[in-house]
Amino acid sequence: MSPCFVICGTDTGVGKTVFAAALADALDARYWKPVQSGLDEETDSEVVTRLGSVPAERILSEAYRLATPASPHLAARLDGVEIDLFRLSPPEVPGALIIEGAGGLLVPLTEKMVFADVFAWWNIPVILCARTSLGTINHTLLSIEALRRRNIPLCGVAFIGAENPDTQATIAAMGQVTILGRLPFLASLTHENLRRAFSEAFDIGSLTEVRA
Repeated sequence: MSPCFVICGTDTGVGKTVFAAALADALDARYWKPVQSGLDEETDSEVVTRLGSVPAERILSEAYRLATPASPHLAARLDGVEIDLFRLSPPEVPGALIIEGAGGLLVPLTEKMVFADVFAWWNIPVILCARTSLGTINHTLLSIEALRRRNIPLCGVAFIGAENPDTQATIAAMGQVTILGRLPFLASLTHENLRRAFSEAFDIGSLTEVRA
């Protein structure tokens, strides 16, 4: 059975789209961003295409493309769109699939539901992307707690940033979670450099075998 992962972050701007691009490239996977908020700048699908060198046919169309760069519930309201959760059912595709959420787990998707609620419905293994910088212990442990309260399968934590051994070890021990690897900051963020850094930091064989 081909692997399927949901990529989420501990908060906005943690680097999960870059990680998703690298993982999609490594697995020759299809990529799906269910809800894109903000269309004026490069979208997450376009970032994955560029950094992951993922062919257009493996980039699945978003269920919702919202013009306003805001939380999906607010962007939908301002755009005059009503989000239908049944349109967010994961597509059935041949091969591996990478699904990327928006911001953190408790980002509101509608007025009554957050992304974590949808992830619980999907029951697909989650990879949690976390910073290594100050504040990440709190954000990461809270995110792990939110996942486990909803019985969402957690594959493990992927760190992004400079090496921080104590922080990483603390999260592993207190969160009782698998650390999948750490993607360092890259001075030149290109497809070639990202692919090289990802292959050095993560064992794809082990990653696809990890389950909650």
